Amino acid sequence: MTQFINNKENLVTEAIDGLLAASGGSLRRLDGYPHIKVVYRAERDKSKVALLSGGGSGHEPSHAGFVGEGMLTAAVCGEVFASPSVEAVLAGILAVTGDAGCLLIVKNYTGDRLNFGLAAERARALGKQVEMVVVDDDIALPDLPQPRGLAGTLFVHKIAGAAAEEGQSLQTVAEIARNVIKNTASIGMSLDTCTVPGAQREDRIAEGHAELGLGIHGEPGVQQVALNSATSAMQMVLEKLAPRLEHGGRLVVMLNNLGGTTPLEMSVLTNELCKSALCKNVEFIIGPALMMTSLDMHGFSVSVLPVNDEQVAALKTPVPMTAWPAMQSIERGTAIVERLPDGLTPVAPIASVNAATRATITSICDLLEASESTLNELDAKSGDGDTGSTLATAARALKGNLDQMPLADLTQLMPALGNELSQTMGGSSGVILAIFFNATGDACARGLAIEKALAEGLERVSQVGGAVPGDRTMIDALQPALNALPSGVSAAATAARQGADSTANIGKAKAGRAAYVPEDNLLGHNDPGAEAVAIVFEGLAKNS
Repeated sequence: MTQFINNKENLVTEAIDGLLAASGGSLRRLDGYPHIKVVYRAERDKSKVALLSGGGSGHEPSHAGFVGEGMLTAAVCGEVFASPSVEAVLAGILAVTGDAGCLLIVKNYTGDRLNFGLAAERARALGKQVEMVVVDDDIALPDLPQPRGLAGTLFVHKIAGAAAEEGQSLQTVAEIARNVIKNTASIGMSLDTCTVPGAQREDRIAEGHAELGLGIHGEPGVQQVALNSATSAMQMVLEKLAPRLEHGGRLVVMLNNLGGTTPLEMSVLTNELCKSALCKNVEFIIGPALMMTSLDMHGFSVSVLPVNDEQVAALKTPVPMTAWPAMQSIERGTAIVERLPDGLTPVAPIASVNAATRATITSICDLLEASESTLNELDAKSGDGDTGSTLATAARALKGNLDQMPLADLTQLMPALGNELSQTMGGSSGVILAIFFNATGDACARGLAIEKALAEGLERVSQVGGAVPGDRTMIDALQPALNALPSGVSAAATAARQGADSTANIGKAKAGRAAYVPEDNLLGHNDPGAEAVAIVFEGLAKNS
């Protein structure tokens, strides 16, 4: 199973029922399953122009997600990427059209034009006032006689929807829609195709490439282009839109997620759009958001529209549908950045010299560097294989900074070590050791001997991190080593080795990343953190 569906035959009707169930009663449907799938507003004023759109499913939240006050009155849903039938469209028209008439907003695909067009003719024959507009905002192929309808369709829904909500006539609403269509341009880019339920995913886009100018039904794009960054991706798309972006008036852009692009990626693309010199005339942005998708396509599209004051007001008018993102002004260079709060950066310690302390720290760092491969191999059994590299990187950085360390004063040295490791050691290890050394420094400042101060530092680590002996962490070696330290470094080394080796018999870790690893992966292998502690104490004992 690669998709969360029951079967492709009931996919669309079950999805519509899910939308209705979560609508709070604001949406209803006609009783025409499975062939007639019409979603409409529960509360509607038939004295106002009805807006009806739709097409194949797979573009969610379009179109049913935009049914509501201020946008669509109804949406007619076909099967995935298939136009709804004439009967389904006619049913939608008859259900929502009053004396004010109905405007059909149709994307420029042959099936949609034919089925919506014939339904409009039949509705007129029954005495209904019906107008139809066709959205053709795709500019991927400038000379294409029939450009496709893309995400720019949503501009039409919103602006014409606001006019209909105000009670304007069918002719006026249709003319407003046609004016938006005439000035809208869109183009998309994707790293992959989409997965049509019940079909094999097409593998046509080469590794390291993207498809520029593709359709919302997975149709091939204009060209495959080499791609190495979000910057180049957005630049290519904006260059295609450049003639529209050079418009001297007010511009709004819509940044649409084609279905499978993560929010993190979309935010990066937003940043690239907003800082691009090609968008210097753009005043407003809608998105980034899922608006007109192509199932799970890993891509995005950009639509641009020059707007007048009335259109800006229409786009800004709030609507209750959660799928519609509010239009925002683009902020360039005006973000308020405040200075960091006092106390965040530690006071730099006064460097001092102590040959014995320097030799001890250098010896520990050398041991960790020499053990990088061994510890990485151990960590590969229970984690992501980088414990050795993490410790070695921090050790190299520490050795390079020893001249700035207060080596002659333990009360300053311990927190200085903690601050250094918190900056140079990644993951949770750096934080744990920073807590350990800072707490040890506090204990030294209260006059405790170094052995007791180290033990108090470890106790603080357990309090904050939650790990105790037996949890399969570095504490399994560090606590027995510190307990034995008053008896000498050799005793501490023996205790550390016994503690580290004991972790090979612990099949269920209770802390750290190993807690998510199966027992079979852990048994017979020492915890890498505990092994690092044992290696350090054994090395110190050998050199003492």
